[in-house]
Amino acid sequence: MTLKFDSDRKLGFLINDLARLLRRNFDRRLQSLGLTQAQWRAIAHLSRQEGMTQIALAEMLEVQAITLARLIDRMEAAGWVERRSHPSDRRAVQLYLTAKCQPILAEMQNRASDMLTEAMAGIGAGAEEHVVEILQRMKSNLVAAEAATATAETKTRTNRDVGSKTARTGRTR
Repeated sequence: MTLKFDSDRKLGFLINDLARLLRRNFDRRLQSLGLTQAQWRAIAHLSRQEGMTQIALAEMLEVQAITLARLIDRMEAAGWVERRSHPSDRRAVQLYLTAKCQPILAEMQNRASDMLTEAMAGIGAGAEEHVVEILQRMKSNLVAAEAATATAETKTRTNRDVGSKTARTGRTR
């Protein structure tokens, strides 16, 4: 007997499917603007946090730094993004949207609003607010868990490094 996994009833699969469908739908809505998914996602993230570094944006978009660098090169050539030196880290570059990008961003926001209105058809305003609150709580919980894991891993590495130094030198701190 083969067990059947009903992914339509599992929250993680449902959220993933919804995110994929939203991206595809938004892609279709932005085709007339000539934006790729990578471009509109970069613009959306930068509009939320201008001045983020290229490394931070690459992490947000889940792409390699070199892939993002090429994307930013194209967006800079189009006049949509500006690179600026980081004030305290000469190796880092911060990214800012230009005035030329603002009409594109405004149109993206209009089309996103239309898409969400369509996606929320038949769902009451109270239910929408409740779903948003739940998703925000889930996000907060996962961010906190990720931070706790990163802290624990850092402590483990530090303790391991101190232990191996003690073993090599025969001295403790």
